[in-house]
Amino acid sequence: MDHLTAEPTTAEGLVRVMDTRALSLSIVNMIVGAGIFVLPGILAGLLGPGAILAYLICSVAVALVFLCFAEAGSRVTRSGGAYAYISDAFGPFAGFLASILLWFGWGILSNAAVAIALVEVAVIAFPVLDAALPRAAFLVVLFAGLATLNIRGAKAGVRFVVVNTYLKLIPLIVLVAWGAFFVQWDNLLILDLPSFESLGAGTLILVFAFGGAEIALNAGGEIKDPSRTVPLGLLFGFGIVFALYVAIQSVAQGVLGPDLAINVEAPLVATAERAFGPWGRTFMLLGAGISIFGVTAGHVLNHPRALFGTARDGLLPRPLAAVHPRFKTPHVAIIVCTTLTCGIAMTGAFKTLAVVSSGSVLLLYLGCSLAVLKLRRSKPVAGDGVFVIPGGALVPLASSAIVIWLLSNMTGAEALGLGLLLAVSAGAYFLARRGTFAAPK
Repeated sequence: MDHLTAEPTTAEGLVRVMDTRALSLSIVNMIVGAGIFVLPGILAGLLGPGAILAYLICSVAVALVFLCFAEAGSRVTRSGGAYAYISDAFGPFAGFLASILLWFGWGILSNAAVAIALVEVAVIAFPVLDAALPRAAFLVVLFAGLATLNIRGAKAGVRFVVVNTYLKLIPLIVLVAWGAFFVQWDNLLILDLPSFESLGAGTLILVFAFGGAEIALNAGGEIKDPSRTVPLGLLFGFGIVFALYVAIQSVAQGVLGPDLAINVEAPLVATAERAFGPWGRTFMLLGAGISIFGVTAGHVLNHPRALFGTARDGLLPRPLAAVHPRFKTPHVAIIVCTTLTCGIAMTGAFKTLAVVSSGSVLLLYLGCSLAVLKLRRSKPVAGDGVFVIPGGALVPLASSAIVIWLLSNMTGAEALGLGLLLAVSAGAYFLARRGTFAAPK
């Protein structure tokens, strides 16, 4: 008998296996990736010791967005994450566009970039991977292995992400704990306040650095007691990441001082070398590899659920909504997502297309913020314990305003790429409405 049969299946045919701890750690895993290993140097170059102010501003901005995700996720409990929230609020057309932005614009393209970053780290230890054929073989084995693991059960995929999250946190926590003994406190003094423009630029970078929590919500159909678990998971996950990032920035600034601003490529490696000695470089490079691998595994766990949810609603070919009869997982969606990601990573085409990733996630943030207002009317009571943001419409409107401001800072290339993706998606939707796929529910 399969080990999942003891768990009740949902109307989607999936199994709810993710509790608050697992969701919190999945959120931590999706946020803490390669970015934290370069972020302190970039922020120090912009703001110096004043970088801590950008963290405080960013925490407020991101908290407003995630509060909207928390309420939407407690009202809409099926798979799909932001796609499901936007679709339930604004209908199938908006939902379809959100789906493409989620699983392709933000999911597959960014995961291809993450996979390439993982290869670059692996090349340091295994130079043979710098050649085209071994690199391609590495990517095929990587994605085939992750796909197989996730097809064999959501519980196995969740457990793997949880273990990897613990592993990726170890080197970062050790760096903070040991590096604190080498901090020169004068290096943390803010002698000159940064300009408004540089503070805004630093905050914008941090908003993207904190992106990823929304990805973990794609598995809404496999989250236990989502009305309670989603808000708590977001609270704990974001809290852990915020405390960790502030601690890392402070230790790096305190240890390196003005030198942090010139170590923009590997500031944490430089910090570890000064605090630990020569072996610090190897230690942090290993941590970076584990961290990046964890993000790749998290993408494979979560993004296929958005593709599955779209097909389940009749907006993509029905086979994509298939659930494995034994393992109760969306196996076809997993295979399609991992195959596309692997192919793009091997060809390097993501370098041209990845400019749409940042705009994609911002549009999803905007759609989710506005969806909260609509869902309050269309789903006024989704069950006992539904999370409701205090303050009426204040938080969703403030969140929307922040996202619109961030969108206004997009480059021309990002705006063009995002516009083309939306145009192609709109065309695909209207083809589907003419009968290419099953009619939407």
